[in-house]
Amino acid sequence: MTSLAKTFEPGPIEQRWYEHWETRGLFRPDRGDAEPWTIVMPPPNVTGSLHIGHALDNTLQDILTRHARMRGRDARWVVGMDHAGIATQMVVERQLEERQDKRTNYTRDEFVSKVWEWKEESGGQITRQLRRLGASCDWAHERFTMDDGFRRAVTHAFVELYRRGLAYRDKRLVNWDPKFQSAISDLEVETREVHGHFWHLKYPLAEGDGHVSVATTRPETMLADMAVAVHPDDERYRALVGKAIRHPITGRLIPIIADEHADPELGSGAVKITPGHDFNDFEVGKRAGFKPAEMLNMFDAEARLVQTADGLIPGDLIGLDRFEARKRVVAMLESEGVLEKVEERVIPTPFGDRSGAVIEPWLTDQWYVDAAKLAAPVLEATRSGAIKIVPKTWEKTWFNWLENIQPWCVSRQLWWGHRIPAWFDEDGKVFVAETEEEAQREADDKTLQQDDDVLDTWFSSALWPFATLGWPDETDELKRHYPNDVLISGFDILFFWDARMAMQGLEFMNEVPWRTLYLHGLVRDAVGQKMSKSKGNTVDPLGLIDRYGADALRFTLAAMESQGRDIKLEEKRVEGYRNFATKLWNAARFLQMNGVGASQSIAAPQARLPVNRWIIGEVVETLAKLDRAFDELRFDDMADSIYHFTWGTFCDWYVELVKGAFDDETRAVAAWAFDQILVMLHPFMPFVTEELWHAMPRDGDSRPYELILAKWPAPEAVIDRDAMSEIDWLITLVSETRSARMSINVPPAARTDLWVLAEYQASEGPRHTAPPTAELVGRVERNRATLARMARLNYVTFFNTGVQFDLRSGERFDRTTSERPIADPGIQVVAAGNTYFLPLQGLVDFDAERTRLADSLAATEKERDSLAARLDNPAFTERAKPEAVEKARSDHAERAAEAERLAAALARLG
Repeated sequence: MTSLAKTFEPGPIEQRWYEHWETRGLFRPDRGDAEPWTIVMPPPNVTGSLHIGHALDNTLQDILTRHARMRGRDARWVVGMDHAGIATQMVVERQLEERQDKRTNYTRDEFVSKVWEWKEESGGQITRQLRRLGASCDWAHERFTMDDGFRRAVTHAFVELYRRGLAYRDKRLVNWDPKFQSAISDLEVETREVHGHFWHLKYPLAEGDGHVSVATTRPETMLADMAVAVHPDDERYRALVGKAIRHPITGRLIPIIADEHADPELGSGAVKITPGHDFNDFEVGKRAGFKPAEMLNMFDAEARLVQTADGLIPGDLIGLDRFEARKRVVAMLESEGVLEKVEERVIPTPFGDRSGAVIEPWLTDQWYVDAAKLAAPVLEATRSGAIKIVPKTWEKTWFNWLENIQPWCVSRQLWWGHRIPAWFDEDGKVFVAETEEEAQREADDKTLQQDDDVLDTWFSSALWPFATLGWPDETDELKRHYPNDVLISGFDILFFWDARMAMQGLEFMNEVPWRTLYLHGLVRDAVGQKMSKSKGNTVDPLGLIDRYGADALRFTLAAMESQGRDIKLEEKRVEGYRNFATKLWNAARFLQMNGVGASQSIAAPQARLPVNRWIIGEVVETLAKLDRAFDELRFDDMADSIYHFTWGTFCDWYVELVKGAFDDETRAVAAWAFDQILVMLHPFMPFVTEELWHAMPRDGDSRPYELILAKWPAPEAVIDRDAMSEIDWLITLVSETRSARMSINVPPAARTDLWVLAEYQASEGPRHTAPPTAELVGRVERNRATLARMARLNYVTFFNTGVQFDLRSGERFDRTTSERPIADPGIQVVAAGNTYFLPLQGLVDFDAERTRLADSLAATEKERDSLAARLDNPAFTERAKPEAVEKARSDHAERAAEAERLAAALARLG
């Protein structure tokens, strides 16, 4: 047996055990024909570092993986990194800029080589950080979305989609980043509130007098207006539909059309329509009969004004940046007398989350996937139950998005990524093939040029559940581990990754990628605000690990992960669970000092003593709660059940109840129960449990085997309800007695007597009712030593019968009525359905205590009521900062609980 250090220090323990597990291949032990269990890690960006969202996501995955492994499953946690096209290219370009260099000084192949060099030197730090968290991934089969096998899978998938008519080229609006000069996904667009303006303009009618008023936040785009829309039921404009207005700057005639997009209640009820530069207007334009090829586009890739149609842009504006052009257009409108007014407004504005540039809706030729056709099988799989979404409340969002899905733009104007396997001849005809040689054969002798674009990162990562297992080859691993069992995901990538995995999995594998999709919430700061660098409220998980250990952080995240709710992370919670690990450590030291080693049996030992039969039953009940929580993916319930059993039931009560009474039976039961704790707690706190498992080694002739491979508990012990009832009674009586003494400041070392009453009223004396049951007498007699030690009692007297026990000597007496001092001052204690009386003559100044408690109660009730009035005031709850309101609610709850405690203490004195 290894003697444990007096102080628990997680750092060295964590490093030592992780290296031990990984170097010995224990994350993926050879399980032969064991039932497979599979989960894939959402591949972090190769540029990334561990943030608190990663920590939550991977903690939950690791809990399930370790649990499955301990249940004997062939548990495989697929791990790897995403090439992160735009993020990685940006990092390397920034490095070049620091050396006064730039990407365009190199050929495409030369630049891609530099990216690979960066990846080998600096990429992938997040995988090292995940190891610090304790992630038990299948590192031996780590994948990268740009490795050779994965590149082949991505190419094959695109070509197959094209051949099936599901991938095509089209002209549509995209989110265009003028800095990167590339289309980006919705996830890479960040909407910010920006102080801007609302310009109200007059568009003169082409015939006769009059005008139509419109308003815009981007007046420069009016140069590409193609219509003015009014609602078909708006009587004000019914006669104008089909007529035209004259553009106030260029004189172009623009039709007035009817479309329900126009809101009669908003502004003038008329809206300018610019299909080439606004997503809503694009749809209006299509309904009006404009083909995408006809829609006017007034910007180049850098968002500078460009002439794309005769007379579209005044000559002196060509080449201007869009924001400079805005100023010039406003000046022109002012000079023409058509600028009605300007209002200052806060404008929701889209920005590139990495470039910081304002995103421009831009009409351009891109590659698309027919997402609507791919979504149909996903909808059916979800409705049939083949895909289960947890929590179920996310189903409505899932269905709504899939039922209204738009074509998926999969091309990006970058150099780093999966280059689209499409080649164009000189006439623009496209040839899509897996290799250039194959495309050349299809094109005969024509000269071909490969498309410069690469595929969206989300396209390649959508293949993750099966491409990581060897697809498109029919490998044994693919047959064995697809579909996966569960996916753990943040709801923020529900559409960008989760739904697209479901689409690609059903399309290429004819099977769902995973049976259950679990969506967790966001990790917010202590007052519920979203974390961001600009707010300065981000939390570094590695810093928390340095201060409190990985086990403490993991347990915090699991305990706070409640289905359908975000996490408000407070550092004091992490500190609290570090104290939990210390509590476990100290319990192990106490057991060691009392000759308790490791259990010699997986099965529960035979036990005679009620306290040992009680703890065996508590283990069985805790395991049942834990198993049920695992089945329902309720991580907070998992953590709650093992925490309360370990800290409260075992450490606080069982250890105290058996203190000084470690016979062979108790040692065997204590060893078995502690083993069960280590096994049940291991998925949540793997490091400290592995250390303690080895500190109490297995018996006999072999070295201790690793806890990571231990069998999940399945005790067949019969729960002794009588023993559990008796010990629960004992714990309740001791707790209530201690609480009552503390509430009126009885000196901690003072010993008192205890009277067992049926009912007691000080003004009338005792009422003669049925005596306490023989069972209660027996309980007192069997637990006399514990009551004497833990409740600081000398004698227990049954008032109605006169039966009295000297708890220290064990003697029993029968007292007469005259020997029952019912008039002594004291307090009542109600516990487990019985009323008890503690005589406290000479130990407490009752008048002073009544005064103290009454004064404290009055002050606490005043604070409570003041806070309640504040919270009932809408002027406070609606206008104050959310954190101030939250603090007021918390303070009110504390004061209310304190008032209740003080009132109970005062009532005891009465």
